[in-house]
Amino acid sequence: MTQTKHFNPILWIPTTWFAMGLPFVALSGASSIMYKNMGISDTQIAFWTSLIMLPWTLKPLWGPFLEMYKTKKFFVFTTQIFTGILFGLLALTLQLNEFFSFSIAILTIIAISGATHDTAADGVYLNELNPKQQAKFVGWQGAFYNIAKVFSGGVLVYLAGQLEKEIGIPNAWMVVMFVYGLIMVTLGLYNMRALPSGTSASDTSTVREGFATLKDVIITFFQKKNIWYSLCFIVFYRFAEGQAIKIVPLFFKATRAEGGLGLSTSEIGLLYGVFGSIAFVLGSLLAGYYVSNKGLTRRTLLILCSFFNFPFAAYAFLAITLPTNLYIIAAAVAIEYLGYGYGFVGLILFMMQNIAPGKYKMAHYAFGSGLMNLGFMLPSMISGLLSDMLGYKEFFIWVLIATIPAFIVTWLVPLRAPEENEEVT
Repeated sequence: MTQTKHFNPILWIPTTWFAMGLPFVALSGASSIMYKNMGISDTQIAFWTSLIMLPWTLKPLWGPFLEMYKTKKFFVFTTQIFTGILFGLLALTLQLNEFFSFSIAILTIIAISGATHDTAADGVYLNELNPKQQAKFVGWQGAFYNIAKVFSGGVLVYLAGQLEKEIGIPNAWMVVMFVYGLIMVTLGLYNMRALPSGTSASDTSTVREGFATLKDVIITFFQKKNIWYSLCFIVFYRFAEGQAIKIVPLFFKATRAEGGLGLSTSEIGLLYGVFGSIAFVLGSLLAGYYVSNKGLTRRTLLILCSFFNFPFAAYAFLAITLPTNLYIIAAAVAIEYLGYGYGFVGLILFMMQNIAPGKYKMAHYAFGSGLMNLGFMLPSMISGLLSDMLGYKEFFIWVLIATIPAFIVTWLVPLRAPEENEEVT
């Protein structure tokens, strides 16, 4: 679709995907460090901060109902503002005796809002850009999603670490959660003007019609060619990542007597915010231009899968050697983040070109990304139990073994021919 100057993708993709990444990473990453510092066990942290990610798996169930009212743009900016308000409420719960229960409840609502936002944002992207543009800008998607990740796990965690020394742990994280909220509200106000509409509401006008549409969405989704191969691919591509990413910040924070690196909260923020951010953005942008030039072929997908999974060896190296030099640790983080940023693009583009095409682009892409998050969530839920049972060193060696399914499904999954995508656009 032809873009007007006002709706140039560069004006709205960065802010939208930053807003997509920030709450997701706050829930899956930064909250783990917060709870660790506030005395919650690794097993509880891994289980609950994984379980609250369930809305990102279930989001296809309410995706068709977003077609009934307003535009996709409306749901994008309103959920950004709503999420910001929720972060403000979350900040206040950290002063309560039962902070864990109340904060988990609010994080769950944030997850529902964030999942709704992501469905609508993906709908804008898929409807406003043609397949060639989708491949071109997928790197920008990944880059700013990842910038949000390192901003959350880096800059804001570093800020929390500095504030912990001055005003105490609960007050420090209260300030940080208020910052999350302010950023989300600001992004919502900006995107109220910057976003294209992403198409208007459909003819579906009643809940009954909405359920009929949902039924049709589900039936046509599972009628897609080679759908079961595709589902295995998007679930198992992240199998190792789902286990590693949840435990890495806990491993960094744990004492050396416990087999960890004994880093401070600020040092963890520095690693993610400086070294991780540069590597992440570089990897994402390079991968975007790589796949836009080469296309999504068996060879390119295997290369992307390798970049995504092999760098987890960096964490096994850290767990085995337990280096004290922060630059060695930073180099390992940079290697992993470069590979993660590069390889994640393969999964996103696969879903755009092999899952989304057809009558229900937004809803089918939501199904794909929902199942992708399930592939991340289920391993994450048991990762804390595994790391407690095995110890950090053996756990990260296991993570390397857990990368094998990703290579198997990448080798076997059928790919659409480029002309098939053009036919259904």
